[in-house]
Amino acid sequence: MDEVVKIINDIKSGNIKPIYFLMGDEPYYIDKLTEYIEQNVLQEHERDFNQTILYGRDVTIEDVIGNAKRYPMMADRQVVIVREAQELSKTIENLDSYALNPQPTTVLVLAYKYKTLDKRKKLIKSVAKNGLVFESKKMYDNQVGTWIARVLQGKGYSIEPKANAMLVEFLGNDLSKISNELNKLQIILPKGSQITAKDIEVNIGFSKDFNVFELQNALGSKNQLKAYQIAQYFADNPKDNPMVVTTSLIFTFFVKLLKYHGLKDKNPKNVAPALGVSPFFLKDYDIALRNYPMKKVSAIVATLRDIDVKSKGVGANSLPTHDLLKEMLVKIFN
Repeated sequence: MDEVVKIINDIKSGNIKPIYFLMGDEPYYIDKLTEYIEQNVLQEHERDFNQTILYGRDVTIEDVIGNAKRYPMMADRQVVIVREAQELSKTIENLDSYALNPQPTTVLVLAYKYKTLDKRKKLIKSVAKNGLVFESKKMYDNQVGTWIARVLQGKGYSIEPKANAMLVEFLGNDLSKISNELNKLQIILPKGSQITAKDIEVNIGFSKDFNVFELQNALGSKNQLKAYQIAQYFADNPKDNPMVVTTSLIFTFFVKLLKYHGLKDKNPKNVAPALGVSPFFLKDYDIALRNYPMKKVSAIVATLRDIDVKSKGVGANSLPTHDLLKEMLVKIFN
């Protein structure tokens, strides 16, 4: 994210704010910025006496202000970091008096995760005037693949489209989880490597041949043999392939296919962003579009809703995964 890079570059150049209010639904960038400030604003020998880590659940706003108003010891500034600051949400507005007149020798960081404050609030206006407010928003699913490729490129790696799609399919838009898995791969693979689907299978644990992504392709191409083989693998390994997750991802595929049918402009350049898929995989949707008329896709979507309800034990007396998968495939193919 460009804004994150700018904040880090400003800190590197010595443009350090007295308050950083880091908030939002995506914890990844909040954690990264907090970590950078913790490791780089003070020199190592200054941290023992001048760096304080607080936790929102253990302190009050008065405690935070008290720590922030202290003077540094044998250093130009001190750093006070409040992790899980969202735990102070009921009294966070009481910080406004400090934000109006922050201690110039203190760097106060509030990691306010999974929540946001209205930017019209007095506190946010005060912080914005005297410090910095950063909102970390959840990334859309169709943006995650590009993010993965960009992060890896910055570290000297590349990733093949199928491997990228597998990570997105199985980890969604949880950037922290994805980053952890990418870090594992970077430890194992030499710099300059292209990460492949095989690497994902061996090192992360997703089967490159028996996964929801491959099931989706088998359904789209009406490859019944492959679809039933994958379904059997899922039935044999239910913990690694929860029925609720399988149904959700297949449902999303057919909903996108229904949307594709409804598009007036089917120019490939416009279809991929409209569906929220990588252009590399648009051919799979083209095949499915030819195999499933719009009326059939509508019926499949309705079927998948029913299967989803059954997979949650509603009105089906907790049918086993094998039976639910078989019912799903029969109704899709027939």
